[in-house]
Amino acid sequence: MKPNSRPRIAVDAMGGDFGPRVVVQGAVAAAKTRAIDVILVGDKPAVEAELTRYDTRGATISVVHASEIAGMEEKPSETLRKKKDTSIQVCCNLVRTDDADGVVSAGNSGTTMLAAMFGIGRLKGVDRPGLATFMPTEADPVVLIDVGANVDCKPYHLMQFAVMADVLAKALLSRPNPEVALLSIGEEEGKGNMQVKEAFELFRASSLNFVGNIEGRDLFTGDVDIIVCDGFVGNVALKLAEGMASSLGRLLKGELRRGFFAKIGTTLALSALKRFSGLVDYAEYGGAPLLGLRGICMICHGASNAKAMTSAIDMAAQLVAHDAVNRIEEGLALNKDLEVIKKRPA
Repeated sequence: MKPNSRPRIAVDAMGGDFGPRVVVQGAVAAAKTRAIDVILVGDKPAVEAELTRYDTRGATISVVHASEIAGMEEKPSETLRKKKDTSIQVCCNLVRTDDADGVVSAGNSGTTMLAAMFGIGRLKGVDRPGLATFMPTEADPVVLIDVGANVDCKPYHLMQFAVMADVLAKALLSRPNPEVALLSIGEEEGKGNMQVKEAFELFRASSLNFVGNIEGRDLFTGDVDIIVCDGFVGNVALKLAEGMASSLGRLLKGELRRGFFAKIGTTLALSALKRFSGLVDYAEYGGAPLLGLRGICMICHGASNAKAMTSAIDMAAQLVAHDAVNRIEEGLALNKDLEVIKKRPA
């Protein structure tokens, strides 16, 4: 981003389960309430038709045409091989040519990640970009990484995720010395699979503020600032959090039908449940940043509503404003632990 300029966010208008109808609504809201230049990318006639439904006065919004769509059910590698002008590819190309600072998409997550890695490119020294998210807790939000980009990881990859998340927590959460933990099946040293056990030793010998293992039951306590795991475990944890409030809500509604006293108790709990639902609702956070790229990339839930899209665009703009890409690159370069690990024999 050029000095003193506004964040320029390219938004995949065709991505997600609902396409332009929801994406455009969320983008307009973001552009009207934040100092953001929004670039809507997709089928130009369809996107412009959606824009006519809203009052865009005071918003800086432009439209860039893309002739193809990356389908939600399509295989990512085949999509990128057969199609060259999808909306997500055009978004990433805008970042590569410095016509945008970041990308937001609710489209196929696998396609988005591949398009970003090839279109935007990885930072020097990054083997695998990591997908991070901010999880609500009893105290302050915690960074959970990786939540789906890499289902099979080596201990070294977990170390790299931690270094990138360390920079993110310092930049956006104002944590001067973030406490880092590994997600495992027990707090004690020696608990977990081989991946976690080996990562534990790397973390302990590193310059990170490593505090040991954390169990799944402690995800929401807020006792640490960063929780590290592979993408398989992280994605399960994230989806569990998303579904928990919904299930609790349905259970309580069922109790309303059971009797007078149950109705009283449930009614009293509904306001608290509503607040809790807001905490774990992905729409509050919008999406997850893919860390380790030469630009910002926010990956959103396929079923994102307009509020979620607004939140994702806002977070992308915050990351740009905090110069997150350069700070992560500097953090990786300054962290000597990674270079030492790389030189070790496999």
